[in-house]
Amino acid sequence: MDKRTLTFRIFRHNPFDPVSVPRLQEFRVEETPRMTLYTALTRIREEMDPSLQFDFVCRSAVCGSCAMLVNGRPRLACRTRTEPLPDKVTLLPLPFFRLVGDLSVDTGTWFRDMGRRVESWVHQHRAFEPGAEEERMSNEQAQAIYELDRCIECGCCVAACGMAQMSPDFLGSAGMLRIARFLVDPRDHRPEEAVFEVIGTEEGVFGCIGLLACDDFCPKDLPLASRLAYLRRRLALAAMRPSPSTTTGPVPVR
Repeated sequence: MDKRTLTFRIFRHNPFDPVSVPRLQEFRVEETPRMTLYTALTRIREEMDPSLQFDFVCRSAVCGSCAMLVNGRPRLACRTRTEPLPDKVTLLPLPFFRLVGDLSVDTGTWFRDMGRRVESWVHQHRAFEPGAEEERMSNEQAQAIYELDRCIECGCCVAACGMAQMSPDFLGSAGMLRIARFLVDPRDHRPEEAVFEVIGTEEGVFGCIGLLACDDFCPKDLPLASRLAYLRRRLALAAMRPSPSTTTGPVPVR
């Protein structure tokens, strides 16, 4: 089989350079067996243009730093093979996030702020005791937490979200997944009223317009759609329950 010559049309722009103009620059790379986009970009930077900016750390789909738009779809460069792609590939930075330069965007600031908004820590009624024995949980509970903790914060779900593009305050599926992780944690004592304050709004679960592109493009196949449905059911049930002032007994927890 003849080797292909791939044409990459790559977004170039340095927002910190007043004379830089956004543009697409073409590079031609000879395809090699099992080539990934990361490999191709590294060859371009090492052999053709050392000024090309893109991010990578692990090359194993763990760090999430190499996410970009590949022919309009958010993907990780390190795990995207070139074989199934056409001869011409357009690479753009992820939308929604602040552009650092070329294909590099700042996802860290958004995820840090999102973590603060959803109060991404275990809430307990008692003070932390460093010398206390670690609380026990079942294997099933630990596995459920781990499943929701696998997010690598690549930003693909947010970049694919139509609502996020229209509303910069929207938490996105990453924010919803983060708070769902603590709701399944038996150590977290956060009252449902506090949960409703964070995600029971148009910026939370009720702002989702149901396209679920987040679920389609998550590179780790996280259960984004099912967790969104879980949060909506939980908040709907909480809203339907009578307030404590109108009941004579304890309110059942479902």
